[in-house]
Amino acid sequence: MKAPMETVLELRDVARAFAQGGIKLDIFKHVSMAVRPGEIVALVGQSGAGKSSLLHIAGLLEAPTAGEVFIAGRNCSTLDDLSRTRIRRLGIGFVYQFHHLLPEFSALENVILPQLIAGAAKKAAAERATALLQRLGLDSRLGHRPAELSGGEQQRVAIARALANRPLLLLADEPTGNLDPRTAGHVHAEFLRLIQEEGLGAVIATHNLELAQRMHRILHLDKGQLVEVGG
Repeated sequence: MKAPMETVLELRDVARAFAQGGIKLDIFKHVSMAVRPGEIVALVGQSGAGKSSLLHIAGLLEAPTAGEVFIAGRNCSTLDDLSRTRIRRLGIGFVYQFHHLLPEFSALENVILPQLIAGAAKKAAAERATALLQRLGLDSRLGHRPAELSGGEQQRVAIARALANRPLLLLADEPTGNLDPRTAGHVHAEFLRLIQEEGLGAVIATHNLELAQRMHRILHLDKGQLVEVGG
């Protein structure tokens, strides 16, 4: 029997810096954090604080300037591009502020496609996609293309797509930031419920402190440092 997984994500002394005009600009440094299975963590901070860069590093989309990134206990800091891509495809789900759905495909097809790319059988992929979309209240919208869906419905499809391959870790960057407050509240509530039902770990960047307070922990990125709020 395997021991239970202690963390789905761990960052150890991670730093990110850019060179501009021969000058080194530190976005953040010595950032450490850990996310356990079933835990939802809010990432807050002003625009430009580096939240998106931190999520990109956690999701293996960018390499840190320094430090280490562990996914499910595996050190991913020195992996080649192909290995990082495989981990992203199967172990990490992403939700962005703008849904990036494929316009020529239906809601159902948008959720089926990433599963087929990952090697799932078509029937199993369709069943998984249908179940996720139904749990997000889109029973009657499965055959609709993105242009036929409201903004909230489009983002629910994007959430289902991110969860389709049963990732260990979900990363979301302002997932309801382009929705009106009432719609954002509904989508966010469904989002958190589904994450907990799936039992994965999640880091959600948001400017909305009311939404952040619904999560298990709040981490504040400010002036290059990451600090737990209220902890």
